[in-house]
Amino acid sequence: MPDLLLELRSEEIPARMQRKAAGDLRKMVTDGLVEAGLTYEAATEYWTPRRLTLDIRGLTARSKDVREERKGPSTKAPEQAIHGFLRSAGLSSVEEAQIQSDPKKGDFYVAVIERPGRPAEEIIADLMPGIVRGFPWPKSMRWGAASAKPGSLRWVRPLQSILCTFGPETEEPVVVDFEVDGIRAGNVTYGHRFHAPGEITVRRFDDYVSKLEAAKVVLDAERRKSIILDDAKNLAFAAGLELVDDEGLLEEVSGLVEWPVVLMGEFEQAFLDIPPEVIRLTIRANQKCFVTRPQGDGNRLSNRFVLVSNIEAKDGGVEIAHGNGKVVRARLSDAVHFWKTDQVDLPDLATLEASAAKFGLDLRKPLDQRMARLDHLGVTFHAKLGTQGERVERIRRLARKLAPLVGADPDLADRAAVLAKADLQTEVVGEFAELQGAMGRKYALLQGEDASVAAALEEHYRPQGPSDVVPTDPVSVAVALADKLDTLTGFWAIDEKPTGSKDPYALRRAALGVIRIVVENGVQIPLRVYLDDAGSNVLDDTLAYHYVGSELIEAGSYRTIKGKYDLVEIVRAGAKNPTIHSALFDEQVVLDLLSFFHDRLKVYLRDKGARHDLIDAVISPEADDLLLVTSRVAALGIFLDSDDGKNLLAGTKRAANILAAEEKKGTTVAEAVDPALLREPAEKKLFDAVNQAEKNVGEAIRKQDFSAAMLALSVLREPVDSFFEAVLVNDEDEAVRANRLALLARIREATGQVADFSKIAG
Repeated sequence: MPDLLLELRSEEIPARMQRKAAGDLRKMVTDGLVEAGLTYEAATEYWTPRRLTLDIRGLTARSKDVREERKGPSTKAPEQAIHGFLRSAGLSSVEEAQIQSDPKKGDFYVAVIERPGRPAEEIIADLMPGIVRGFPWPKSMRWGAASAKPGSLRWVRPLQSILCTFGPETEEPVVVDFEVDGIRAGNVTYGHRFHAPGEITVRRFDDYVSKLEAAKVVLDAERRKSIILDDAKNLAFAAGLELVDDEGLLEEVSGLVEWPVVLMGEFEQAFLDIPPEVIRLTIRANQKCFVTRPQGDGNRLSNRFVLVSNIEAKDGGVEIAHGNGKVVRARLSDAVHFWKTDQVDLPDLATLEASAAKFGLDLRKPLDQRMARLDHLGVTFHAKLGTQGERVERIRRLARKLAPLVGADPDLADRAAVLAKADLQTEVVGEFAELQGAMGRKYALLQGEDASVAAALEEHYRPQGPSDVVPTDPVSVAVALADKLDTLTGFWAIDEKPTGSKDPYALRRAALGVIRIVVENGVQIPLRVYLDDAGSNVLDDTLAYHYVGSELIEAGSYRTIKGKYDLVEIVRAGAKNPTIHSALFDEQVVLDLLSFFHDRLKVYLRDKGARHDLIDAVISPEADDLLLVTSRVAALGIFLDSDDGKNLLAGTKRAANILAAEEKKGTTVAEAVDPALLREPAEKKLFDAVNQAEKNVGEAIRKQDFSAAMLALSVLREPVDSFFEAVLVNDEDEAVRANRLALLARIREATGQVADFSKIAG
């Protein structure tokens, strides 16, 4: 079967866009081909800084002939309906339609639509101009004289050539002929812009790759990455060093070069006095270079760095390495200045005393000074949520309350929360935002803070993703939870929730962070209490920040803000005075936020292998102890994998179905089981078993021993099975029937202490 080779070559494509753009090209082309009636065996995309390439194997040479019968209206239908049918079917008159009969509905029109298949080359030629013109670049441009014309081509960078060949391996492929804004598709590409800029005529993918390689272009991005990584490690090893891995930088650099040449540069040893993170980020951000360290030493860096050039220089890269070294030295000199500046007194100390007193700061310490300045300057956290200083005060209050629950010293948690955002005012973080938290930890240790306090300054941001580590130090846990709960309650209070795929404030990540911290540290927290507490803190600050001075509603005192403003009860939905903030953190908001946590918990547990139906069975709208929910799901899963669990589930669902059906019909169900009406031995045995199980399950749940709770339920298996084998629930005696239905309700209640079995599949 024929293969299709497509290349779109342009000026340099930004590295961050290349991988996605190649994937978009594959999807758009293959979707279009399939929609047009073609099939293919495999499609692989490739990219370099100057080209997007698509290799489609086993593409059918022609689409199939299509014959479709489209049913129309009755032959007796109004003329307008018949004409509408003819138009939609592409028929010019009723004579072109067939008439078929239906025994019940009579005669009706049928349009037989036949479309002959089309050659693949024709389909491709029709498809490609639209794909090129409508390509979803995040940013695009117009260029040249044609850019002044309406509808001229937009592309990420000027599009220079299009290559498109099609044909089987056994024959000479043809050029698929189409044109986009004066650029006509051909069988010609170009090699490396400096080493081999001339034309290269290609036939199909295999000779395309080999000819590009000969012209100093490595097409496969993964192979470029492998070349860079292997050569960099070998170069470092030869110098007695080892490369510091950086997957993100490797991905970026592989998108900057078509012919990777790895070189080594150096800078002065004196620069190693500044933190390794600062050196690494300085070199990474400014020169896209890798750093190295002495072999076997994970704490120090060396003064050698690895760079990747796009050319083979005649001098072996000596001048390239030297030039990069000069730039690196200049940038490191700036970093040294930032590092030293952060450790000396601020020039405006006299203005910071009020803020220092508010937070109990020691203005003899550099990091305390930066926190005082953060508050003094009134740096905004969010327009509706006040300043960073106000947010720190909220986190501080919440961290102190959370500390005993997580085993942290409240005073240390308080201190860590106060300093948590101080490094936002440091020069290093101002230059390298990625070092937020890490620099706070370093500066805290330099000024003699407790190790747990210093660790919390960095770790309270974690986890920042599903693969990031979770803080385990109790002080870090307290501050991390307080920080994330304040974020979530704050944005819920102002009704800024995630919608669809949009989550600009990373609230899903914050909720997942809370879940992972709680579950993976085995921490039990009554989440509703702290959501309400955090929400009240936010409410205090948002109202004070925005509405102090507004005309207040006369309806009784609600809350005192800042110790001096008496705020009256807020009337929701703008009643009486719509200018006053109405987003009270009330019960409904708490339940809504809890529901958001439940959704995130379901995702987390499913990723851990838990069944979705078990999660749904355990989580109730009011469930706020995430650790207990997780433990219940795990215990329930183990129980239902056993024979006792499977059989009890079947019996319980049968009981629930019978009960639900009778309740729907309005059948009387006794309020309680009357032992005197129990006639059969099997129902008496079940009644005794349910009583014992309810008691044992309740005790196990109070002790939070969910394995014991499942064991207590397992004793119901045999009595339930025997009941349904020996007892007729719908007895002719109405009182007996109502009593037996009440017994079924008791089964539902007993199992309901653990989970809602009706939501479990099986």
